[in-house]
Amino acid sequence: MAQETIEGILYEMVEAKASDLYIKAGSPAMVRLGGKLTKIPSERWKERILLPVETERLAYSVMSERQRKKFEEDMGIDLAYSASGLGRFRVNIYRQRNSVAMAIRLVPFNIPPFETLNLPPVITDIADTERGIVLTTGVTGSGKSTTLASMLDYINKTKRKNIITIEDPIEFLFKDNQSIVSQREVEMDAPSFAAALRHVVRQNPDVIMVGEIRDLPSLEAAMSAAETGHFVLTTMHTIDTSQTIERIINFYPPHQHGHIRLQLAMCLKAIVSLRLVPRCDVEVGRVPGCEILVVTPLIKKLIEENKLSQISAAIAGGGFYGMQSFNQSLVSLYQRQMITYEEALNATTNPEEFKLNVRGIYSSKDAAMADYIPKEEEEEKEEQNNIEKQISERKMAHSGILRGGNQY
Repeated sequence: MAQETIEGILYEMVEAKASDLYIKAGSPAMVRLGGKLTKIPSERWKERILLPVETERLAYSVMSERQRKKFEEDMGIDLAYSASGLGRFRVNIYRQRNSVAMAIRLVPFNIPPFETLNLPPVITDIADTERGIVLTTGVTGSGKSTTLASMLDYINKTKRKNIITIEDPIEFLFKDNQSIVSQREVEMDAPSFAAALRHVVRQNPDVIMVGEIRDLPSLEAAMSAAETGHFVLTTMHTIDTSQTIERIINFYPPHQHGHIRLQLAMCLKAIVSLRLVPRCDVEVGRVPGCEILVVTPLIKKLIEENKLSQISAAIAGGGFYGMQSFNQSLVSLYQRQMITYEEALNATTNPEEFKLNVRGIYSSKDAAMADYIPKEEEEEKEEQNNIEKQISERKMAHSGILRGGNQY
């Protein structure tokens, strides 16, 4: 049989409308359709068992000489690959059982807008943030990169900003629109995330996108940039908002936790946690279930006082601010007949609570939190009203409107 090329197998992936392709020795090539693994539909590949020499040849064909040396040293590498007429692909090459394997993700040329991603409208408000840090979280393949790219594309099209991205590897390609966009790739344009972030403020950015927070140095640099007035967008591999906050705090040694909680409460603006759920209203497709945390005075207080267990209830009761829990998102998708009841149960963290929510039953804690107005907000509003009242009275007195009765 003639030697297969990487372009040939990528063509089959694109034709099948798959999101991911998996190549390993001893098995047929597999693709992910609608979130589920299956063999490539083509008869040519369906029963074709790949040999170790074939997987190694396919992997080496997408690497440059520099990348091959790094792969042989580290036994794993991330890279981007473009195939003419097919698209761009994010490729991870690794070794397993003394052979070479690949995991390949299709990256669309066109960045999808918010409307096509079925994301909540509050995402637009989050993208309009001027400073602070916004985190998009979820497991691998949950739509983090696509959501982040969509937010950046919105900023690029609607605002005049200097946007700098730091990625490993570069996935979506941006063209300058209203903004200018500089894209830096780790190990090609910068030695590491942390090193690129240390110098990024010298490049006078308005918006900084960090592909992923992987270690403490990159987290410290991202937080520092957010504190100094930049808008930072980044991702983390966490499953929900509470775990994300805990992960950030636990990056630091215990004696720094108090300080980090204060720092995080000050610069964190929002967390968007994603889980892709198979759709039932189309033949193949998935829709994101979203947990949205918007940092309000109440959320700040809970972070500062280390009351992270109360954040879930605050999210469920924060609909006025655009917040929603995973269960609220799943209930909405189910009621709109976009997902099945069974798929919603598979996606939720708390199935029993979801069953109650579908029936319109919410916990007393959530109901109380929904009507909760932080005391600080009430005091601030009352103080502002008093100031406005005093100013109004002074103006009236000055104009002669307020006079004692004996003066007339």
